Amino acid sequence: MTSNQQAPGYLPIADHGLIGDLRSVALVGTNGTIDWYCCGRFDGPSVFASILDAEQGGSFELATDVPARTKQFYFPDTNVLITRFFAEDGVGEIQDFMPIVDDSRETGRHRLIRRVVCVRGSLPFRARVAPRFDYATRPHTLRIEGCQAIFESDLLSLALTASVPVEPDGSDVWSSFKLHEGEVAVFALDRVGDDVAPRECPLAEAEHEFATTVRFWRNWLSASRYRGRWREMVHRSALTLKLLTYAPTGAIVAAPTTSLPESIGGARNWDYRYVWIRDAAFCVYALLRLGFTAEAEAFMGFLSEHVDLRRCDSQGPLQIMYGIDGRKELPEREFGHLSGYLGSAPVRVGNAAVDQFQLDIYGALIDSIYLYDKWGEPISSDRWDEVVDVVDWLCDNWDRPDEGIWETRGGRKNYLYSRLMCWVAIERAMRLANHRGLPADIPRWRRSRDEIYRQIMKRGWSDRRRAFVQHEDDDVLDAAVLMMPLAKFVSPTDPKWLSTLDALGEHLVSDSLVYRYDPLASPDGLPGTEGTFSICSFWYVEALTRAGRLEEARLAFEKMLTYANHLGLYAEEIGHTGEQLGNFPQAFTHLALISAAFNLDRALG
Repeated sequence: MTSNQQAPGYLPIADHGLIGDLRSVALVGTNGTIDWYCCGRFDGPSVFASILDAEQGGSFELATDVPARTKQFYFPDTNVLITRFFAEDGVGEIQDFMPIVDDSRETGRHRLIRRVVCVRGSLPFRARVAPRFDYATRPHTLRIEGCQAIFESDLLSLALTASVPVEPDGSDVWSSFKLHEGEVAVFALDRVGDDVAPRECPLAEAEHEFATTVRFWRNWLSASRYRGRWREMVHRSALTLKLLTYAPTGAIVAAPTTSLPESIGGARNWDYRYVWIRDAAFCVYALLRLGFTAEAEAFMGFLSEHVDLRRCDSQGPLQIMYGIDGRKELPEREFGHLSGYLGSAPVRVGNAAVDQFQLDIYGALIDSIYLYDKWGEPISSDRWDEVVDVVDWLCDNWDRPDEGIWETRGGRKNYLYSRLMCWVAIERAMRLANHRGLPADIPRWRRSRDEIYRQIMKRGWSDRRRAFVQHEDDDVLDAAVLMMPLAKFVSPTDPKWLSTLDALGEHLVSDSLVYRYDPLASPDGLPGTEGTFSICSFWYVEALTRAGRLEEARLAFEKMLTYANHLGLYAEEIGHTGEQLGNFPQAFTHLALISAAFNLDRALG
């Protein structure tokens, strides 16, 4: 089934907005249905997961009870989502948000509020709340107490407060009500338990929470220094990256969803609700570039508390990913009882790639530390000691084959990108040592840095392709090499690089969209196909920009903007007919958009 033949119960991935409270998120469809929500933690068991199984996953439906056109937008400069319904007898809207609380308040409540407003005429509405706890594996019971419906399972209990009557239907509830112009109804869903008592949410309190949440997001965004041409898209990307941060630890997740497919009906369905060192470090760069230093500081705190950079075994001091609480074990499981998005099975929780060996993560990490020291706060002496240990380890281990940035499951190779980012790690550490006068074995570091450079230039270059290639002594093209000028490894106008850029444009680029590589030419050990990879498309824009090809860069960038959804959000990939594929929204894509917009805007003057 193609995405143009949408099955009943499934919206296109792109037909969703995102709300969150810096602990978890909910996806709200353009039809008013919440079809993905994990209470309290990004990686917690799902409460609503109908996006992964329309029949069994569970959802929170809320819409007009008459035919209506719908549109979604964000309340300006916030992550408060408005879904509007245009019907024959009136206009209504749902205001969806999750209040932000600090550590001194009710952080355990995890409240989700849905305000329904009739703004013109009069409209009938219907609601159905059908939680399915723990990926629809745990049964629950229902208790009605006054205006509250309490859903109880053995691990989690939720209380629904409604300002309109609700009726039981088995272990679910439903409501049917009518609003006239100016009238409001409120639904609030709270986690309740030993430490959090049920609490009502009257209309006045919901209005206050709305105003407080709006104020939080606007205050946060006001720190942005970006004033360029694409301010709306850049700020939406920044707000999205902020939504993907986990406030209790400073973790940044790669995406807030699991198992949304890279191709409809395929098996490339992964769980992205964890902290990839690479993705999080790149997020730090993007946010620092805009002037947001607190997130970088929080991520450095995550590293200090949960990542022992002095731990050293055959895999090195770093794992490629961690849980949002710093845990190191992320066992991958498959849930066969869930059919997957549009039948795209299996549904996976956990990620077996945690055990992969990837050398490029060291470059991403140390580059982010270097930038934090430059644009944020000077790093501590303890942090520098850790950097020294990491770089010393890299000097001994950079020449090992690994699984590479794309986490292929087809065996280890000598990937150019991995070598490149090892060079970045050592080069940035040398800059930091020289700038701050910090102790380091600079002669040794310089020898390793230069050896990596010579190996890339000699063995990563293909005379036949006239291009830098995916791995040593081969001819496979890979969009990851777009990072070479971005990382300042090679001049963006070097003849070899310009030839590479032309080769990538000819073989991996389609209407500004960039494929990662050709899996037929470079088998990755995985079945099926995938779409174009959006981070690579924005890397391509930035590479064109740095090469001085500004007209091409601007056109490619403007084309990429047309592939965003109606709210300016991007999934991981773009399919053949422009549909969004993969986990949604993806931090990688939004951070690359910020970097491309920043550099292109500066180059255009």
